[in-house]
Amino acid sequence: MDENIFDKVHEVDLKKTMETSYIDYAMSVIAARALPDVRDGLKPVQRRILYAMIELNNGPDKPHRKCARIVGDTMGKYHPHGDSSIYEAMVKLAQDFSTRYPLVDGHGNFGSVDGDGAAAMRYTEARLSKMSMEMLSDINKDTVDFIPNFDETEKEPTVLPARFPNLLVNGTSGIAVGMATNIPPHNLKEIINAVLKMIDNDIEEDRDTSIEEILEIVKGPDFPTGATILGVRGIDEAYRTGRGKIKVRAVTEIEAMTNGKNRIVVTELPYMVNKARLIEKIAELVKDKKIDGITELRDESDRTGMRICIELRRDVNANVLLNQLYKHTQMQDTFGVIMIALVNNEPRVLNLHEMLKYYLMHQEEVVTRRTKYDLNKAEERAHILQGLLIALDHIDEVIRIIRSSQNTAIAKERLMESFQLTEVQSQAIVDMRLRALTGLERERLETEYKELMEKIAEYKAILADKKKLLAVIKEEITVIRDKYGDDRRTSIGFDEDDLTTEDLIPNENIVLAMTRLGYIKRMTVDNFKSQHRGGKGIKGMQTIDEDFIEELLMTTTHHYILFFTNKGRVYRLKAYEIPESGRTARGTAIINLLSLLPEERITAIIPLRNYTKGKYLFMATKKGIVKKTPIMEYENIRKTGLQAINLREDDELIEVKTTNNQKDIILVTKQGQCIRFNEKDVRKTGRASMGVIGMNLEDNDEIIGMQLNTQGEYLLIVSEKGMGKRSDMNEFSVQRRGGKGVKCYKITEKTGYVVGVKAVNEENEIMIITTEGIVIRLMVDGISNLGRITSGVRLINMDLESDITVASIAKVKDRSSEEEVIKELEKELEEEISESIDKDDIDEELSDDVSDDDFEIPADEDETDSDNDEKDE
Repeated sequence: MDENIFDKVHEVDLKKTMETSYIDYAMSVIAARALPDVRDGLKPVQRRILYAMIELNNGPDKPHRKCARIVGDTMGKYHPHGDSSIYEAMVKLAQDFSTRYPLVDGHGNFGSVDGDGAAAMRYTEARLSKMSMEMLSDINKDTVDFIPNFDETEKEPTVLPARFPNLLVNGTSGIAVGMATNIPPHNLKEIINAVLKMIDNDIEEDRDTSIEEILEIVKGPDFPTGATILGVRGIDEAYRTGRGKIKVRAVTEIEAMTNGKNRIVVTELPYMVNKARLIEKIAELVKDKKIDGITELRDESDRTGMRICIELRRDVNANVLLNQLYKHTQMQDTFGVIMIALVNNEPRVLNLHEMLKYYLMHQEEVVTRRTKYDLNKAEERAHILQGLLIALDHIDEVIRIIRSSQNTAIAKERLMESFQLTEVQSQAIVDMRLRALTGLERERLETEYKELMEKIAEYKAILADKKKLLAVIKEEITVIRDKYGDDRRTSIGFDEDDLTTEDLIPNENIVLAMTRLGYIKRMTVDNFKSQHRGGKGIKGMQTIDEDFIEELLMTTTHHYILFFTNKGRVYRLKAYEIPESGRTARGTAIINLLSLLPEERITAIIPLRNYTKGKYLFMATKKGIVKKTPIMEYENIRKTGLQAINLREDDELIEVKTTNNQKDIILVTKQGQCIRFNEKDVRKTGRASMGVIGMNLEDNDEIIGMQLNTQGEYLLIVSEKGMGKRSDMNEFSVQRRGGKGVKCYKITEKTGYVVGVKAVNEENEIMIITTEGIVIRLMVDGISNLGRITSGVRLINMDLESDITVASIAKVKDRSSEEEVIKELEKELEEEISESIDKDDIDEELSDDVSDDDFEIPADEDETDSDNDEKDE
């Protein structure tokens, strides 16, 4: 045995070899097979078919050629793969039910909507369609790059000039490795109008076009088979994000028959639905008794169009049965949009605006390269004409030089020396025919030269000014739109699911009440009547033992309600999602609405119309810790909640407010202490951080409330024994945070500890809720205005010997009508949005020195990843 045989054996790591080979294979499939280029919307095989056909001079003005010849040329020159894959791609380009604007004009059997395959390529013929000539226009003018083919015997284009946005107009689908694309076809007029809008905005206003402007023009996909798209929610999502689901429904009509029965006639089917299989599916459903009432099923389709006839029994409700067909068959289908295309040979998910932008960039490059090509050709021709005109001006001398020269080379040299000509010009003069000596020919040359100089000036102007370049693109695609554009085939219908619950709920003022044990309900404002101070109140809520109302707030049905828990987490609902109940009803357990953790209870509720930049959530805990975080960090709240603040083991979150970095914070303790400081003293921290010290508390003291100076002119304080008073807000001077504060309420045995604090105005009303669920509503101007260190007056009559105490207070407003309430809330919202953060304030905040008692403890790593939070739908 040859001893050197083992030297030729190479040991390799199978795992690494497989990984490398698979990655190479995957990249080949992604970049060179399955995904389209964003510029021309074609996969490599489609591009090669079209280029092979133009190379065969197989245009729309030429006779059809055998598909076998076209496939053979494509395979032999550019696409060294199976002929069946090439022919299948070619067939799809020719099918008017698969391609919205066919790029191949097929002659023969190219399949049907019933799923019939095309005839063999030896039987069918094809040529380029008129639309495909726009895809290949100016390809011979150096508009695109060419690369060697697989054996370097030919050149093939890397992309086609594509004078219209083919990727969106015809759409595409493809399955690569680890990704897939599914782009629906669109109406040519709409897509080109969107491009024209982008060009106009750039030329006239020097600005980019927003996605909203494009969505006003592009109504939705336009499938070649027609049908109806249900609603616009899926369209909007797909166009904005590049992914979405679009419901498509067959076009049907219920017709009355002469014998008193009805029939359902289907005239259009969703895109890519096989008609024959659909009819088989309906027949199976009837056979299996899943659908009852169909007596006859016929396919009456012919050359004039599709017609599926479904005859029904006399006693059958046609609409009910039609809905059953939508549910159980592909008469209603979902088109999953995944707009992935190659950008610089890399797959990317693109939204509608990005696709149009990349197409426009491609057209700018194509027109620029074509203009440079035309300019170069024009300058070359003008250069020759200059020489010919010089020769005609000195024709006698030119003839003498040529006649006296021994050969052409000497004649050229002597002409170059005599008239300072270039070699190209002298060659043209030598090649000049005698007819150029006629006056008519001279005039023609002069006219041609003049026209060339005008063209050269025009080409240079286009190359020098982007706006003129865009104007050229606009003019050319407008011609394409007017020449090939047609009306929409797919209509945009109404989807019941698009009409959300929110659309059906009136935007009205409501009261939300929640108990300490976690029962919540929504009530109308009419449930409560204003009473005088010292009244007994009315029964507000049926509670169970040891339960009482803890939260009561005013909002509207369309506000977000953020629920903050004692554990520092936040949950979110729409106000209308909270069940409405009567005044005395207990309500619904919050655990049925929110995914609360064990031993977790709601401690703060705030209404929120929308998320606005420049706004903050300001939080306070029982132990005096405060925290300020941008509200945008809480935009994506999961159904399972989101960590809002990181707490110590013995601490709880008690209050949250929305601020704008310009307000004063007022903290009040149960022992009657109060501190007021500006929120700029608190630096902003991340969502899952702990915060900083807001107030230094005595032993056994705790924060019972937090208010903002902008909430009212007075600070209303209520004790647990029903005593209360209001004090002027100016009596509480601004301090630095972290202090012990000042006395704000005189605690006695008669008053008990402080249980509630609200910033109010005289026109406000308050609700006082006891632990038994008794509610009394008082006007603020009826409550005494007293100094800081006082106990106030009795606000609600209570049995001092019983265990019943005041549970909480809430501030409300009384308006004469619902419309005024909504107007007032909208006015407040506009004022909130118009408030802006002064840049100097931000700089000052960022430059503040951090004191020794500042601390910020980041949460666990899994809690800080707010970017990956799923949006709560």
